[in-house]
Amino acid sequence: MVAITPTPLHLVADEDSSKRRQILDGARKVFMDLGFDGASMNEIARAAGVSKGTLYVYFADKNRLFEAIVWEESLAHGQVVFNLDPARDAVTTLREFGKAYVELLGRPGGGSAIRTVMAIAERMPDVGRRYYEHVLEKTIDRLAEYLAAHVGPDDLAIDDCQLAASQFMEVCKASLFLPFVFQAAPAPSAERIDQVVESATQMFLAAYRAKAS
Repeated sequence: MVAITPTPLHLVADEDSSKRRQILDGARKVFMDLGFDGASMNEIARAAGVSKGTLYVYFADKNRLFEAIVWEESLAHGQVVFNLDPARDAVTTLREFGKAYVELLGRPGGGSAIRTVMAIAERMPDVGRRYYEHVLEKTIDRLAEYLAAHVGPDDLAIDDCQLAASQFMEVCKASLFLPFVFQAAPAPSAERIDQVVESATQMFLAAYRAKAS
């Protein structure tokens, strides 16, 4: 009798994960280059280097594929570590947070991802809502929690920390993000980000630093 050694199941799982990653990487490039409407399953299969039949094994249609990419984007944002330790002073923390936030938005593909989600949100509101909740709102919540820990007579005077967090994030993007996301300008340089974030920090502190009694 010849003993048959079974194929380890983890190899199959690894191959399946690798193929899915291959498809997602190809699809991401097509969506970023052509937008949702311009992308086709044929083009995605070609970019991913798989057959159309293989593509449909993993994803039923273009909508499901796009949703998977949006979910990955959400996870990527969630893994970004902003140093929001309440023990750190507000000036240093705001400066560092602002720079890290703008650099995250300006990374390769970042603007394309947001443009693509914005373009499809009206037709696929669940996708747009999930992107907002998992990418943008979570970051606002994290900064708001930090600000709330610093509200006091010798630190910050803020009634609505959610609003204040949103305001700071928006001012950090001023003159940087919209030109980038609409492809009117390249990703901002580190020097320009430093200038804008420093201005945003000073404006924020002028509005919310506790006044000495």
